[in-house]
Amino acid sequence: MLLNFAAFGFSGWQPHFSLVAGAQANEMIVLRWLHIIFGIIWIGLLYFFNLVLTPAMKRCDAKSRISVYPHLMSPAMGWFRDSSVVTVLVGLRYFTIHLASDAKLAGDRSLIGKWLGWWFLVWVVAYVFIYALQLPAKGILDSLWVRVVGISVVVIAASWLVLALNGGPNVSNAHLAISVGGGLGLIMLLNTWGVVWRVQKRLIAWSRSSAEQGTPMPPEAERLMRWNFLTARTSFWLSFPMLFFMGAAAHYPFLSTVAR
Repeated sequence: MLLNFAAFGFSGWQPHFSLVAGAQANEMIVLRWLHIIFGIIWIGLLYFFNLVLTPAMKRCDAKSRISVYPHLMSPAMGWFRDSSVVTVLVGLRYFTIHLASDAKLAGDRSLIGKWLGWWFLVWVVAYVFIYALQLPAKGILDSLWVRVVGISVVVIAASWLVLALNGGPNVSNAHLAISVGGGLGLIMLLNTWGVVWRVQKRLIAWSRSSAEQGTPMPPEAERLMRWNFLTARTSFWLSFPMLFFMGAAAHYPFLSTVAR
């Protein structure tokens, strides 16, 4: 049944909805929607681990921690792992659409592979250094300031390098902003799968065995918990510039490159 809007005092205007013409525009909104949904799950859990779970576990006694830990962390890590993969894969597809648009504008489709190749190389090399700076250590290497300054230098250097390598007269702000924000997201993904999940698998199994069979936690558990903490805290702080650059891709056009 159709409503007579005029009877309610409305003018002749009525809402009208239609899909944007062009498959790519519709694909991009779906990609952004999925990227936001799974990104919220991933980053939300990261914030939960850092801001809620870690302080709460410190206040619990050892018996309570061992009893609760496997039941809490097993499903949480499942969502954490899987949402990180979906977020990054969807983001990569969105990124390549921007690369293709810039390459088309430049009149050289081969630039897509070049830009993507430099992007992966720069951020994977950066992660090698960040991985080392997150490892549990002793002495000066365990200093908070050594880790903060070291990781900051690596991130700033990688960001500058990827902007310089991928820059050009036809390169968009979205391309450049995602080059940095997406790179930080890639580092966080590598942390999620390369460290956090590897460590958590063992901690979950050990705590479950301890709760059910009374098996003591191995001496290595303390080192792994420290490694997990350092890695999760690094990803936590990297998420802030990551979110800024990802938001700036569409809402704050401040990046460009000029010829030297």
